[in-house]
Amino acid sequence: MDIDYVIRKDEPHKIADTSTLDEILLYECWEKSNRLSVMCIKTKISVGIRGSIEQHENVRELLKAIDEQFVTSDKALANTLIMKFTSLNLTDIRGVREHIMGMRNIVAQLKKLEVEMYEFFLVHFILNTLLPQYRPFKISYNSHKDKWSINELMTMCV
Repeated sequence: MDIDYVIRKDEPHKIADTSTLDEILLYECWEKSNRLSVMCIKTKISVGIRGSIEQHENVRELLKAIDEQFVTSDKALANTLIMKFTSLNLTDIRGVREHIMGMRNIVAQLKKLEVEMYEFFLVHFILNTLLPQYRPFKISYNSHKDKWSINELMTMCV
C-alpha cells in the first residue's frame, strides 16, 4: 500500500499546469500515502492524546506534534529505571533466566542514559534478589575466589 511512502520521501512539487504526467502521478502517490497515514494514526491513538494535538494534514507534522507530547527527561527516565531495577525480585513464576535478563535489560537502558553499573556490582545485586532457596548457591559463590560475569551467573543459576 506504500503507506510509509510519505515518511520516506519529501513532498514533491504541487501539481501545476506545466506538470508532467510523471510529476502528477508522483504527487498523487505521495498525497494518497499522506492521507492514509494521517487517517491510520488518528484512528489508532487514544482519544486523550488525539484531543490534545492540533489537527494536521501532513503526517510528518502530526508525528512531530505527537512526539512533542511525549518528550521525557533523561533524568526522570533514569530515576524510573533505577527504582524499577532496585525493586525487582525473582518470583517463582518468571524463572531465574528471565529475572536476570530483565535486570540486564534495565542496566542496558541505564547505560544509554550514561548511568553505568559495574558487572561485579550487578552480579552481587542479582544474587541478593534471588529467593531464599538460592542461599546455598550464594554461599558457594561467596566462598569462591573467582568473580563471575553475568553470563556465568545466569548459567550457574539455571
